[in-house]
Amino acid sequence: MVKEKTNILFVMYDQLRFDYLSYAGHKTLKTPNFDKVAAQGVNFTNAYVQSPVCGASRMSTYTGRYVSSHGASWNKFPLRVGEITLGDHLRKLGMDCWLLGKTHMEIDEEGMDRLGIDKGSLIGVRQAECGFDPWVRDDGLHGNGPSGNYGKNDGSYNTYLKNKGYDGENPWADYANGSIENGKLASGWFLENADKPANINEQDSETPWLTSEAIKFLDNVEKPWCAHVSYIKPHWPYIVPAPYHNMYNKDDVQKLIRDVRETKKPNPVFEAFFNNTIAKTFQNEEARTKASIAYMGLIKQCDDQLGVLLNHLEKTGKSDNTVVVLTSDHGDYLGDHWLGEKDLFHEVSVKVPLIIKHPDPKFNSTRGRKCNALVEQIDLAPTFVEIAGGKVPTHIMEGSSLLPLLSGETLKDWRKFVISEYDYSITPMRKILDLETWQARLFMVFDGRFKLMHSAGGHAPMLFDLLKDPNEFTDLGTDKHYKEIIDSLYSQLNEWSLRMAQRVTMSEEDIANKTGGALRNGILVGVHREADLSSDLTDKYTGAARQIHFEKDEDRIKFGGVDEERD
Repeated sequence: MVKEKTNILFVMYDQLRFDYLSYAGHKTLKTPNFDKVAAQGVNFTNAYVQSPVCGASRMSTYTGRYVSSHGASWNKFPLRVGEITLGDHLRKLGMDCWLLGKTHMEIDEEGMDRLGIDKGSLIGVRQAECGFDPWVRDDGLHGNGPSGNYGKNDGSYNTYLKNKGYDGENPWADYANGSIENGKLASGWFLENADKPANINEQDSETPWLTSEAIKFLDNVEKPWCAHVSYIKPHWPYIVPAPYHNMYNKDDVQKLIRDVRETKKPNPVFEAFFNNTIAKTFQNEEARTKASIAYMGLIKQCDDQLGVLLNHLEKTGKSDNTVVVLTSDHGDYLGDHWLGEKDLFHEVSVKVPLIIKHPDPKFNSTRGRKCNALVEQIDLAPTFVEIAGGKVPTHIMEGSSLLPLLSGETLKDWRKFVISEYDYSITPMRKILDLETWQARLFMVFDGRFKLMHSAGGHAPMLFDLLKDPNEFTDLGTDKHYKEIIDSLYSQLNEWSLRMAQRVTMSEEDIANKTGGALRNGILVGVHREADLSSDLTDKYTGAARQIHFEKDEDRIKFGGVDEERD
């Protein structure tokens, strides 16, 4: 049991690759504040998200459940009313659970209306905010198009900018994610503008703004808390304010992880993705280079602001009782594997940074260590429950607490494989592949060496041997020499698919304790005679009759097997 008033600072960055941090080996991008936390905590080197897309990944993180369990499988797919989230678990343990920034949560409005839940009530707000109490919510995606806005409201950040004097309907787009060229708007949506400075005071840009909100929170919170500080960056648009826009140059850009072998007789699913608009743009060297430079600038700004946040924790004495968790919701291809964005299951997409620093002295022996165990993002929720002093509800949460690994224990029964899922039914690639919506699903199973990508649409699987082929260039999915390996991975995927995922109202312990309990509650179905059971189970149904309410036998006759009254 940890200290009663241990807090959790749960920091998530959007679209941050695991290999774009200096502690992870990036040669030119220096991130001293990430490095500092890694030196004081444990660096989990094999951490995988449950989906390579924001919404689905985050819903898994916040529930501790796989995507196919909670059902919110893509961005703007609502998380159903009643799904139990991290906030629900922690509040029962006396720990508040706050949101500062992004969740990508989509409210199940139909479900709330069906149940008569007032959206303005406490329960209604928590249902809308993925179980969090919102300090400030902003998903950082304020796009405008011919069909309307991507977001349903103006957003906290846009309101902040307007109050600061930035004009227009959408200062997020015009200033924070736009530049100026020859007196005209140069939008950050277009990668050709990624090398330009955002037209905004650096301290007013998204990352410092959220840091300032986090500091306000820290200065005003009293009760033990979990604070989810969720930064939108380094997520696109790829544009960053000065001085971060030109801190790096093309020589700092990492070598592309791609090979012509990937394009020769490609798997049809992979082919559909590397021929889409985003991929084609990142196959343009100029666009890729500009985006990568801006991406590094965004990460450097994130690291600097992490330093501001950590320094405030230390200055206020809160670092002594605060667990610090740093992670991401997925990676970014940046042109690797001929792709952009994060749609498939290569390492640069589904493997994420994960650092946990626990202040308790009992974890001193593991500070600065690397843990190579296979870890899933759904492990964070049960970890937080244990930090708060609770027992993990294993019938609800499908992840496992990381505290034993954090303390250096060697666990013989730790998971042998990780799972990730991708529902691309709403994307153009489904139509390109001529699939029904239910067919446009991908599953990854990875055992630490071999990675299988299964297509529900009937296409051949993709298979990579990361020991011999760490860059994942050679697809072995149709290689007959690997049939035994493929069969073994499918066996693991099948094992996972048969899990008990929906029985969330009864724990295994409850079921075990209630097994056979019906007998003790007087339900004696199928018993032949009294002597077949112990007397304590039957004594309520035996003994002398107290009253008789039917005719005596001599007043009734048997006729044709049916009792008939006498004439």
